[in-house]
Amino acid sequence: MEKEINILIVDDNSKMLETLQDILGEEGYAVTIADNIALARENIEKKFYHLALVDLKLDHGSGLNLLSAIRKKNTETMVIIFTAYASLETTILAMQEGAFSYLQKPLNMEELKIVIKKALKTQELSLENKNLIARLKDLSLKDSLTGLHNYRYLMERIVSEFMRAKRYILPLSLIMLDIDYFKSINEVYGHHYGDSMLKEFSAYLKNCARTNDIVVRYGGEEFVILMPDTSKEGTVNFGNRLLEKCKEHIFDRQDKRIKLKISIGVANFPEDGGNSTTELLDAADNALRQAKERGGNQLFPYQSVSGKEIKDIIKDGGRLNIDKLKERLHRMKNRTNQILLESIYAFAKAVEARDHYTGRHSESMVSIVTEIGRKMRLPAHEIENLQHAAMLHDLGKIGISDKILHKRKKLSRLEYEKIKRHPQIGAEIIRDIHILKEVLPMILYHHERYDGLGYSIGAKGKDIPLGARIVAIADVYQAMVSDRPYRKAYSKKEALGIIREGTGTQFDPAIVDTFLEIMQGRK
Repeated sequence: MEKEINILIVDDNSKMLETLQDILGEEGYAVTIADNIALARENIEKKFYHLALVDLKLDHGSGLNLLSAIRKKNTETMVIIFTAYASLETTILAMQEGAFSYLQKPLNMEELKIVIKKALKTQELSLENKNLIARLKDLSLKDSLTGLHNYRYLMERIVSEFMRAKRYILPLSLIMLDIDYFKSINEVYGHHYGDSMLKEFSAYLKNCARTNDIVVRYGGEEFVILMPDTSKEGTVNFGNRLLEKCKEHIFDRQDKRIKLKISIGVANFPEDGGNSTTELLDAADNALRQAKERGGNQLFPYQSVSGKEIKDIIKDGGRLNIDKLKERLHRMKNRTNQILLESIYAFAKAVEARDHYTGRHSESMVSIVTEIGRKMRLPAHEIENLQHAAMLHDLGKIGISDKILHKRKKLSRLEYEKIKRHPQIGAEIIRDIHILKEVLPMILYHHERYDGLGYSIGAKGKDIPLGARIVAIADVYQAMVSDRPYRKAYSKKEALGIIREGTGTQFDPAIVDTFLEIMQGRK
């Protein structure tokens, strides 16, 4: 045989095992025998078997159970069931479980040999089809000339990398580069030589890139390097090194020693903003165009305000241009802030999911605190801060173990002390985020009580920030009407009654009155 074929035989009849081992061994198969299910399971864990012959009736189990285990381990293993107790029902069941064939004992050895050859031929065709499909898929995602990933692959990969970057607040950089004056190479030396140069340059580019970088032929003489977990500064440094190396590198094809010049554009998420992969690609393309317009053979990092915009804003002077600049900077600031908030919100929602709340706890809280804020005629920016606090109030639970969060019984004193730390943890996480500086006290003190018996510091009455007093009521109410690991949800009527009873002790009386008025107006 051209290659070794591994066959596993499982039967509790030792004479049958010896007979089959001898006959199939003479046929050139590598045979392993097992007289019980446990030994058979050990064998299938150790190596791949092309085919398994399994007796239906075994000591301490059924051959059908072993069939399922074999198919679960490797779907390519062909299984033939044999038994002296055949029935239409067991035959159908065996075939439904994935058996290739079903033979009656006593076995006709010539028939067995034929069935084995048919099974192995079927397996061979199946594997060839799988390999062909895999090769076709690989080819569809690879550039046929250079062997690099192609545009289609980039469009698939950049989406997953972008989602990962947003979810885990990681940087994602993009280099877009173009070979300068490449058309002149094609015109002077011909397209065949140009293709050879593209292949050599692609190999050079691949060699310069790091292991986790994704190098793509974007089209023509344009390339993209997708760089996960890489800051803009790191990408610019890498791009400058690539640029300098390329200036010195000799590309030698068909005895023609050529130096290539390249232009590079760099863009980064989240530093350059952008809420989509399209915006990131557009930013890199814009930066590459700037590098080209400056004469090429250089790197240009994306700038949110282009040189042209700067010239347009300052050319005339005066108040109008000051307003233009302020408006532009405000848009940039808002875009960056939005990206940051989206990332933090993603973590807050993940924490909420861990805590086993049902429904949309934080979103419901946002609705409640917004109505309270409006009813109390708070300024718009204070209402916005309340909304942020409602979304992020339990962010600190990221530091609490699932064992405590999911516990169905009463918490121990030590466990409760750990739970009580989550406001401080949440405040610590957002402490350095400037846009949330006014939200921090609301998170830190949202478990304080009006009578001073709460936590984190035992603040009392009006010493507790107003935002924290509002969030406290919304949090307690929404928690009560949600299912928890240790109890079922209260009805709206029961929850409102408990809030009312807490007036002046747990909650600010004025806020309770506002809250109850709002809730009574809801259906």
